[in-house]
Formats: sequence, structure tokens, C-alpha cells
Amino acid sequence: MKAMLYREFGGTEVLSYEDVPDPEPGPVDVVIDVAAAALNRLDVVQRNGWFNMPGFQLPHIAGMDVAGVVSSIGHEVANVAIGDRVVVDPSLAGVDDRSKLGGRGDLFGELGIIGATADGGYAERCLVPASHVYLVPDDISLEQAAPFATCYVTAAHALFDVGKLEAGETVMIHAAGAGLSTAAIQLAKHAGATVLATAGTDAKCERALTLGADHVLNNRTGDVTGWAREVTGGAGVDMVLDHVGTALFGQSLFAIGLHGRLVNCGNASGDEATIPSLGYLFHSGISILGSDPYRPEEFGPVWQQFCAGHFDVVIDSVFPLEAAAEAHTKMVSNDFFGKILLRP
Repeated sequence: MKAMLYREFGGTEVLSYEDVPDPEPGPVDVVIDVAAAALNRLDVVQRNGWFNMPGFQLPHIAGMDVAGVVSSIGHEVANVAIGDRVVVDPSLAGVDDRSKLGGRGDLFGELGIIGATADGGYAERCLVPASHVYLVPDDISLEQAAPFATCYVTAAHALFDVGKLEAGETVMIHAAGAGLSTAAIQLAKHAGATVLATAGTDAKCERALTLGADHVLNNRTGDVTGWAREVTGGAGVDMVLDHVGTALFGQSLFAIGLHGRLVNCGNASGDEATIPSLGYLFHSGISILGSDPYRPEEFGPVWQQFCAGHFDVVIDSVFPLEAAAEAHTKMVSNDFFGKILLRP
């Protein structure tokens, strides 16, 4: 099969489109013919060698968000059949030891992740435990399904499992053009929250309104803290969902009201953050929460909610697999809204 891989760290020049052996399923595994794989920031930072997940090894085939058609199955597989259209849960937590990808399920240690520490969707075929594929209804395209895992499940876990967001609360979501944020805006709005969204351009702010954001701000030109206080009548927001990190951390903290919380699930602008006032933090009873990995049992219910038709998958662009370098360049430029896909 054809795959896009890299054997050393570096820029897009290290990406190599070449022939590799087809994956063979273990007794409880399936192989899917990849229809689409979505890019994630991790694809870029691991390729550059800036950060690597525990258990990462070279050579590597990236691609955590994958959807496709089952083309072969292990002899003990009963939940899916050849020809089924499926989306993949890339986390290897809860995988049967009989799987070729078993034994990597430590949520807080060396957690295996398809496309991050195991071969992923930047290929014509991908090996997946049968327990970690979910049927895609006929009314959802495989391109729409592909970005689901790291957008919707990650966002749902951060908002509701970690952040305990409830109807009637206010939540501020940064980087509105990112795939995770487009999902979070819709999930929070559907849950009955008031959504404040920020982005780096006016155009991205306008598009966030179409996804359900109630209020938007260009965070490059506006005062995030002052705006959040004004919109909430001085009270401050109940929650900030932050995967930007360094750039907006201080402003986010001061935008939070009494007994509010900041839920962090990423570090796109840097890995260090300064708490500008410990006094404000403890006097206001603010919590800073890290959004840990989602658990296997969370994937199915969020997928069912997604399939019910409440959400709009925002796809910015689709590149052929052999143009992965061009797709990576587009991601680094930040000149996109939603998800960038590769199609073998």
C-alpha cells in the first residue's frame, strides 16, 4: 500500500510517499481502507521533533482521525463485517490483549494512540482493534466522520466530564477556527450554555457565529478580559475552554467569575503559562483543571449524539495523500477554519 511517513525529524521535506507492507489483522482486529484522515497539530509537532508522545518511534505514519471501509477482519471479530463504513477511536485504552495493538492502554502513562504512537491514517490502509470502530450511518459521509474523534470526543470530555458545564452557564472558547473549537462551540450551545468565542481574525469570528457562538471577539485586537466582563454584565464567565496556552492564559484567568474554572486541553501557543495574580485566583475560588485523556466508554455516547444530526462538521480543505506536505504547510499558516483532510 501507499503511505506518507517520515524516518527523521524535520520540516515537510522529511515526509515520504512510498510503498509499505499492508497491515494484517490479529484475531480481534480489523483493517480499514482509509477514505479520509484529518490533520492535527500533533502531526506537525511530532514531525518536527518538538514534542513526541510517550511510546513514539520512527519511522512513523501519522493520522489520528480516520474513517474508512473495513477490508479485512480477524477470525474472532463479530461486531463488524467486511464492507462496513466505520469511524475509528484512536485511543488504545481498553484494547483486548489479543489485538496487535493491545497492551498500550495506560491512560496516564504510555497510552497508545493510532496515528500518534501507532501507524495511523496517512495511508491507504490502517490497522485498528475491532472494539474501536463505530458504524457510520449512510447519511454521514466518511469525510464528515473522519475528524470526529479528536474534535468532538476531546471537546465533550473537556466541557462536560472535566468542566461540568451546565445549561445556563457561560463558556469562553478560544481559537474558534480550530477543529476542536468548532466542535466545542456546537456542543456547548446544544447543551444550553451561552458561548463566547474568540479568534485571531474578524472572518473567523463571523464564522463562529454561524456555528452557534452568541458573542465573538478578535483576540488579536480586542481586550479579552474586558469584553468577557462586559458581555456577562461584570460577572465573568463560568468556564474558559483553553487549548491555546501561553498567549491567552492570563487574560482568560481574569475573565473568569467567582468559583469559575479554566479547563486546559492544549498548548498551541506555548507550554508555559503565568498566573498573573494568585490573590485573584484563591480569593475568587477559581479552579484550573487539566483535561485528561477520554475513557473508552465516552466515545460511543458522543458518537450517537453526533449521528443524531445536531452538528456541522467544518471541513476547510481536502488534499490528496501525496500532498501531505502542502496540507501541513497550510496548517502551520493558520489560514484555515475547521479541519484539513487527506484523502488516499
